[in-house]
Amino acid sequence: MQKKITLSIFALLLSVACYAQKMTTMVYLHDDNSDLSLDFFIPENTNKKAFPLVIFVHGGGFSGGNRTGGHNLGKYLAEKGIATASISYTLSQKGKGFGCNIPQQDKIRTMQLAASETWQATNFLLSKTAELGFDPSQVFLAGSSAGAEAVLHTAYMDRVKYSLHQKPLDANFKYAGLISGAGAIIDLGLITKENALPSMFFHGDVDPLVPFNVASHHFCSPDSPGWMMLFGSSALATHLSNLNVSNHIYSFTGGGHIHAGHFFYQNQEPIATFIQDVLAKKTFFYSTVRVSGGEVGWLRWQMCTDLNLSINF
Repeated sequence: MQKKITLSIFALLLSVACYAQKMTTMVYLHDDNSDLSLDFFIPENTNKKAFPLVIFVHGGGFSGGNRTGGHNLGKYLAEKGIATASISYTLSQKGKGFGCNIPQQDKIRTMQLAASETWQATNFLLSKTAELGFDPSQVFLAGSSAGAEAVLHTAYMDRVKYSLHQKPLDANFKYAGLISGAGAIIDLGLITKENALPSMFFHGDVDPLVPFNVASHHFCSPDSPGWMMLFGSSALATHLSNLNVSNHIYSFTGGGHIHAGHFFYQNQEPIATFIQDVLAKKTFFYSTVRVSGGEVGWLRWQMCTDLNLSINF
């Protein structure tokens, strides 16, 4: 009996050690106050010379959370031949929150800082392309909640004008695509035909914190310090469709902010499918509708050479 227990413990430790070899932690930014790190998940098939990379930014209202929030996604995508870098960033609202009492300019500055640090993480990773083995033309952004707001502004803010660091990300670099869980942007006008990215969105349609369509952040009243209009997943998907840019939106009917991490923490297959479709240069306009807690049906639009409409309930 003792021998069996010992062997079991050894097997468990061996499995942990094998997994640990597939994740590497690196400091991507040396800050005056603290260093910022990322966890890099290496694809299972290391024989492939160049693989896609997802840069994941965790949620937590810019006041909490940590980069382990991207670990489930990293493990899953590694099995699909896709690398993941789950990053830490400055939690500038720690102890303050991110509600209606936080002045609008502070909220914008918070998003700007998170975007600037994500640019720095991208810079760091691009400097190690040969060492890490990913394809620099296949870098995707992904984020949940506050992380989704961070990556949306990472993608569309002027990175030279709004960078808070000395070395901004090259203005000519373009991400391959974007995955947003309950995110929003401060201005749809930032997204043009020239800079728009193929995108995947998922969002509860009665989210009380980040608007699904167009509303103020946290639905703050106009007379509150934190009043700030945001354009959420529905508005973003419509805007991209009008620009003829591929997108897939999952809307959860009756769902709140809980869906911000839906495909990051569980059932990550749709994310891998989205990445594969983008890399295959497919053109698509999908809208998947679910009831929060269960699926009742879906509408899907796909345009390749011809437009095909498929409806199932």
